[in-house]
Amino acid sequence: MSDAAKAGRERPMSPHLSIWRWHITMASSIAHRVSGVALYVGALIGAGWAISLAAGPDSYAAYKALLGSPLGLLVMFGLTLSTFYHLGNGIRHLVWDAGHGLDVKSANASAAFVFAFAVVASLAVWAIAFMIGAV
Repeated sequence: MSDAAKAGRERPMSPHLSIWRWHITMASSIAHRVSGVALYVGALIGAGWAISLAAGPDSYAAYKALLGSPLGLLVMFGLTLSTFYHLGNGIRHLVWDAGHGLDVKSANASAAFVFAFAVVASLAVWAIAFMIGAV
């Protein structure tokens, strides 16, 4: 065995760290993956809700109190935001699958639209929830 094989060579840094610059379509791709993971967490929260409901009134009341706490409301708002973002970006991908909006200008515009849609729709849902006393 040669001495070169024994000595650990330094591996080069991945070139994407120095070549790519951040842009909105890159952020939207990452946000789509993050929102998908958040929706899995939301499914666990939904399962916990169903289990607490099946466990009886005291367990359900405790779970409702947890979800109604400031931290619980923040998590629920984040799940609402994730749901609307994932929905909007999923529709964006369907449009792409049809062969439309693939040029850079359209892709950037649709990414901005999806971010805006997620924020506006989430705020609207929570505003309605506060107005009708659901929160």
